[in-house]
Amino acid sequence: MVRSSFLYHYSQRRLAGPLSGFFFIPTTLALFTSLFILFYIYSTSNLFSHHNHHATSLFKPPFLFSTTPHFDPIFHNNASDSTKSNSFRLGYELRPQSQRGLPPPPQFSPKVSGECFFYGSGKIENNNDVFHDRDIFLEDYKEMNRSLKIYVYPHREDDPFANVLLPPESEPDGNYASESYLKKALMKSHFITIEPTEAGLFFLPFSIARLLHDRRVGVRGIQDFIRDYIQNISHKYPYWNRTGGADHFYVACHSIGRPAMNKAPDVKFNAIQVVCSSSYFFTGCIAHKDTFLPQIWPRKGNPPNLDSSKRKRLAFFAGGVNSPIRVKLLETWKNDSEIFVHHGRLKTTYADELLGSKFCLHVKGIELNTVGIGDSLYYGCVPVIIANYYDLPFADVLNWKSFSVVVTTSDIPSLKKILNDIISSNKYLMLQKNVLKVRKHFQWHSPPHDFDVFYMVMYELWLRRSSIKIS
Repeated sequence: MVRSSFLYHYSQRRLAGPLSGFFFIPTTLALFTSLFILFYIYSTSNLFSHHNHHATSLFKPPFLFSTTPHFDPIFHNNASDSTKSNSFRLGYELRPQSQRGLPPPPQFSPKVSGECFFYGSGKIENNNDVFHDRDIFLEDYKEMNRSLKIYVYPHREDDPFANVLLPPESEPDGNYASESYLKKALMKSHFITIEPTEAGLFFLPFSIARLLHDRRVGVRGIQDFIRDYIQNISHKYPYWNRTGGADHFYVACHSIGRPAMNKAPDVKFNAIQVVCSSSYFFTGCIAHKDTFLPQIWPRKGNPPNLDSSKRKRLAFFAGGVNSPIRVKLLETWKNDSEIFVHHGRLKTTYADELLGSKFCLHVKGIELNTVGIGDSLYYGCVPVIIANYYDLPFADVLNWKSFSVVVTTSDIPSLKKILNDIISSNKYLMLQKNVLKVRKHFQWHSPPHDFDVFYMVMYELWLRRSSIKIS
């Protein structure tokens, strides 16, 4: 057909005489362009079909995470080890946490079968596993242990604010013990380097809790202290200015830590905040940047022996009535025989109540205080988290659906139905069994133990490290 068209144009040119030669040039160009396009389509279609499997494995959608029961996490377990590790870093380091709760695109909707979720025709996650992807976590955990180096801005023991900047000499206690535990453990760890050029992260060692209780500073003076501190290190050292603070982190277990940065906007928007209570609607918390430090009461010795068969009460809550949500909880269940909600002084010990209940309710007060979550895990009580728009500790790694129940505040009237009817006996036993598996990640040790809360926080920081530096 192409040959006939060519002969036709050639004969027409001979018949039309010399004037028709003017029209032959563009026609010929169009003909050869068409032939080239046809050849290109043919050759590239073979190329795509030949490499299709490899391309599919490399360009799967990134990981999605959710700490709410409305969307299910999506994982791809059929890639090679190197591909999985790269996908992990793309999913965690570059994808904002605030976007992890988004549902998958319609064409990739997962199918549900029992406790397992399917992506297309392949199994993607067993919802009984306490990790989102155990193999990837263990692989990158080793790399973190090997390569993470942290430089701490040095301060003398005779510094006027040594009590704020240096690790405490006494044993940490109280609600904000985690802040001091982290600093003490970090300063003695193999992650510390005295060579700033080796560091992937820089630690700002001021303590928000100690600033709060220092009479020279107090609540009103914290913002000025932080502003002056950053100005000082940015003039004395070059490291802050290379990234605008993006490779720096600080610990702010106390809620005062969020407004504490209002006079130091570079700290607020660039530096990594290790925070004890994280909400997408706190103006001082940026979900894709900041990370979680669980509030854990200091405890010595091994956790108690646990027996789920002795747990006679369905659910338990005790705490101050300091929010409308807690008021709603008490008004709804105050006279119930299965769900025990209490405020004020308990007649029995707090530990006995946790040991005697299947589920422990954690309800947002002024904040979602994670001390209670750590307590319930320690005593083997399945946490029921009643709050909207909160990050949970180590949600990058741990599959909270495998050891807790996460509901919204609007579910309070339906709690008994959820805990009695929707969660079967087998499902509860699975949740409680996994509580015992994960509680080692919510314990402090001195010195730290592998995979305990200190190492988990280090891992979260490692995921957020920045490799971008401006000379």
